[in-house]
Amino acid sequence: MHSAPEQQTWSARLWHDVESTFAAILAHPFVTGLTDGTLDDQVFAHYVAQDVHYLRDYARALAIVGAKAPTLADTAMFSRHAAEVFDVELQLHDELLPQLGLDPATLDAAPVAPTTRAYTSYLIATAYSGSFADGLAAVLPCYWIYAKVGAQLLEHGSPDRRYQSWIDSYGGEEFATTVAEVLAVTDRTGPTLTAADEAVARAHFTVTARYEWMFFDAAYRREQWPV
Repeated sequence: MHSAPEQQTWSARLWHDVESTFAAILAHPFVTGLTDGTLDDQVFAHYVAQDVHYLRDYARALAIVGAKAPTLADTAMFSRHAAEVFDVELQLHDELLPQLGLDPATLDAAPVAPTTRAYTSYLIATAYSGSFADGLAAVLPCYWIYAKVGAQLLEHGSPDRRYQSWIDSYGGEEFATTVAEVLAVTDRTGPTLTAADEAVARAHFTVTARYEWMFFDAAYRREQWPV
């Protein structure tokens, strides 16, 4: 007598939807340039500057998602993660910015590029106007894709210490533990959703996963406002 197959977790279903997007991210010359050392340091500088803008709004989106969380423990977790964006990831930028010739004091005056503005606006709008599941699905790709990219690149390393520093931050065990916390919440949330609500949340996940590719691509092009 055969036992019934285990039901697929919600996170596994979500990831299935974006496997091709993730493959495109790994193949992008921005990402491959990190490990072979060929990435123009001015392109990376543009990326880091935009990422500072991005992370400030990502922390706000996490705070909104946490406020809508169904349990106090989940609220506390997202609040902690929002604080860690400031404490940990901006610390990484404080180390990288001087190495790239960027003055942190001038970042506020630097224009937010179109893709950065579009991505963060989508995150905050979804977290604010949608359900907890919608917001969770929208913020998840930034956690998960960076952890997976970091783990992949960690296997190769980089001859450029600045790029290696970035890889170490996202490929390390500490960040992997943070992502595992969010995936645990994800897999508790999925089974509670109606089919219609689950479809909406999955669509948000797919959109922001695509924005992750676009963010790397925009940095690679050193994107500016066209007019």
